Parts: sequence; structure tokens; C-alpha cells
Amino acid sequence: MVVRLDCIGNDEVDFEPYESFLTAAETTDWVRAWTGNGGLNGDDFRMFGRDGTGGSAAFWLVRADRELVEQPVVFMGSEGETGVVARNLGAFLWLLADGIGPWEAANSYEPEPGGGTLPAHREPAATAEQFAPDHRASAAVVIEQAIREFPDFDDTMMKLCR
Repeated sequence: MVVRLDCIGNDEVDFEPYESFLTAAETTDWVRAWTGNGGLNGDDFRMFGRDGTGGSAAFWLVRADRELVEQPVVFMGSEGETGVVARNLGAFLWLLADGIGPWEAANSYEPEPGGGTLPAHREPAATAEQFAPDHRASAAVVIEQAIREFPDFDDTMMKLCR
């Protein structure tokens, strides 16, 4: 994920993974700023990327005793948007391979007809094929599965806000 994945798909989806996770202190600062709740910490999240809107993608650590890559991927936007966008890292890789980023997934974005990964941007598909071949699915399926498994993410986040 160290490779910048900007301008994927026909609609030029922008997603920039960080070279490493934000530190615990940086994540706490971000969560507090996003929610306006100074009593929170960032322990439930591992922030790993952002998009051009200023929103952030993170693992949401809600599956007890499960590996990080098995935790759901969520999006928290700069304008208060929230969404669980993939059930795990493997599904998230296929979301990117289909030309959809976390903002688009969280906002019920409909790509232009003929969307998907452009020939000049095959890196997301190659990454998904290499690291998550058993999670292959279209973006629509990835998003639907995530929403079905975690329907209360938005409510959970809104309850944290002050």
C-alpha cells in the first residue's frame, strides 16, 4: 500500500495510503478533532490513508482477537461523512481495484458507465490479485457486504461527537 493510488478509475478517484500508520498520539488528536470530543482516544482506529477531500481511511478495531487485516475498513470524511467501506483489507484492495476509493464507497458514489480500473492504472488490481485473490468482488459487493455486517457504524460515530 506504499504506492500512491491517485487518479484510479474513470472518475480519477484519489486515495493516498500513508507509508506507516499514524502514531497513537496522532490518531487520538485526529479522533478528538473529528468528533469534538476531548475525552476520546484513538485506540479503536489505525489510520492508514487519506483522500483528496481530507477524509481518512482507517481500520476499525471492533473484532476482538482478530488480526489487523481482518478488521473492517472505515472512512471518516472532512465534512462529517462516515462509512464502513470494506469488511477487511482484502476486500478494500478489491474496492480500489474496481476504481472506487473510500470516499466514494462511503457516499454511495456511482461511477461513470464503463468505470473500473483504467489500463494505465493496473497497480491496484495487481496488488489485490497478489495479496487478496480469495476476496475478489466488485466494489458494489464489497460495499454491500460491509454495510450489511456493520450497519451501525455511522450511529456509533455520531454518538461520540460533541
